[in-house]
Amino acid sequence: MSMEQSPILQPGTSPKQAKRSLMSSLMEAAATTLQRSSSFKEDSYLASNLKAGEQKALQELKNLLLSESPSNSSSKPLTMWGVPLLGAAADERADVVLLKFLRARDFNVAQAHAMLARCVEWREEFGADGVVEEELGFKELEGVVAYMHGWDRAGHPVCYNAYGVFKDREMYDRVFGDGEKLKKFLRWRVQVMERGVRLLQLRPGGINSIIQVTDLKDMPKRELRVASNQILSLFQDNYPEMVARKVFINVPWYFSMLYAMISPFLTERTKSKFVIAREGNVAETLYKFIRPEFVPVQYGGLSRPGDLQNGPPKPASEFTIKGGEKVNLEIDGIEAGASITWDIVVGGWDLDYSAEYVPNEEGSYTIQVEKMRRIPATAEEPIHNVFTSKEVGKMVLSIDNTSSRRRKVAAYRYFVRKPSV
Repeated sequence: MSMEQSPILQPGTSPKQAKRSLMSSLMEAAATTLQRSSSFKEDSYLASNLKAGEQKALQELKNLLLSESPSNSSSKPLTMWGVPLLGAAADERADVVLLKFLRARDFNVAQAHAMLARCVEWREEFGADGVVEEELGFKELEGVVAYMHGWDRAGHPVCYNAYGVFKDREMYDRVFGDGEKLKKFLRWRVQVMERGVRLLQLRPGGINSIIQVTDLKDMPKRELRVASNQILSLFQDNYPEMVARKVFINVPWYFSMLYAMISPFLTERTKSKFVIAREGNVAETLYKFIRPEFVPVQYGGLSRPGDLQNGPPKPASEFTIKGGEKVNLEIDGIEAGASITWDIVVGGWDLDYSAEYVPNEEGSYTIQVEKMRRIPATAEEPIHNVFTSKEVGKMVLSIDNTSSRRRKVAAYRYFVRKPSV
């Protein structure tokens, strides 16, 4: 049923049942739209890819800015995110920044110029260039509410947002209790965004935008309405085309209805950036865009807080487990006295896991390293274990999904340290 059609009442159908039918249809229609919408194609910012009209608009915006720039050589040069936009210092990076404003206004030069002017003024008043270095006193929120963590498969920095912690009233009052606290929180949220922008190359053909992952689990919508609206307004007005994709995870059932209502007010370009993952489907969705060694453990990945500070993580191997299937992962060629360390994670768990060491020597006994146990769907930590072998053999990790019909994504990695001589 399309969204424009009315539900057909069958004999014996009550108005209440009809209302539920309409709500179901709205949710199904919106869900279908959301599933199709992850088709966003990011601008390369390469001059060779610009259409004639776009090249003309870019030059017109440059001319407009030049006509307004003071002739006094001692005046402060116009810059944005450390990129000079005018004069001898301006290079191809300036084109990237200007094209972001043009793209945000569909290459309407006057509107893009007005947006850029307002952004320059806001950054000056807000002190955005120096906010990254400030100590704003939100240590308890770092790595929890909004934080940069890792990169996606294409190299975009990833920003995670999760506001479920504010369901605790004491925490909410401590952060948003009055206007001054809200103002300080917004400054901190801009600080996180500025850190993300600093990770971008801002060059034609380079990495020029971030990925945003927003966790809607336990988010107190009504209480955070003012803060979320102000954050959205700030970012839309002052960070044009800085987000390549918006991934919503742990999406509640009613989100599809809300999306159906606001969808007519969103541009097709904005909607094309959206990706939706319901609870229980988070890891599978994130793995499409982010390798598991960069996905935080609470979202079905292998990356723990602080892991990325020690350099690039060891790549993980990905695999899927079909419903009704049991998978055995074998780590062969282990020498006597070697140490084996492994990590394994399954999106949505709710299956059985065990590990055993099988010696090569005939007559040796298999060692039960980890007894078969049920890993619940609520598990937020990957399996991590270490075993030192006494004989040459292999490690066998068993993942049993035979009691489920649902296919699941999984990842594992291991390290084998040879015995010291």
